[in-house]
Amino acid sequence: MIKKYGTAHWSGDLKTGTGQVSTETRALSDQPYSFAKRFEGETGSNPEELIGAAHAACFAMALSGELGRGGLTADSIDARSTVSLEPVEGGFGITKIHLTVTARIPGADKQAFLEAANAAKAGCPVSKLMAAAEITMDAALES
Repeated sequence: MIKKYGTAHWSGDLKTGTGQVSTETRALSDQPYSFAKRFEGETGSNPEELIGAAHAACFAMALSGELGRGGLTADSIDARSTVSLEPVEGGFGITKIHLTVTARIPGADKQAFLEAANAAKAGCPVSKLMAAAEITMDAALES
């Protein structure tokens, strides 16, 4: 079993308080976050951005694995995960996640690429974690 952790600290009330978030490796170290950064468009990080980054990274790796099972290797995979945070009954919820992927894969045809992308979307561990949200995808194979 592999275990990784992240840490967060918060001070103050919900609207005017501030927090810092870090990762185990310190790749992200005491990154500030706040209500304004999360809900009011202020520049800075927030939990949904971090979820999106984690999902995009996980999906890109899963797609590479799926392609490898089909005997293909990507020159490049560019993935983006857009996380939708919306008002729901009782507060806010992540209601949808949309993946956008563009890949350059020598020798791949569109059908093989789409099959691998859909398998990666379903099989990526972060997608599985997010199963409560709707996860959609746009996939483009570059020549």
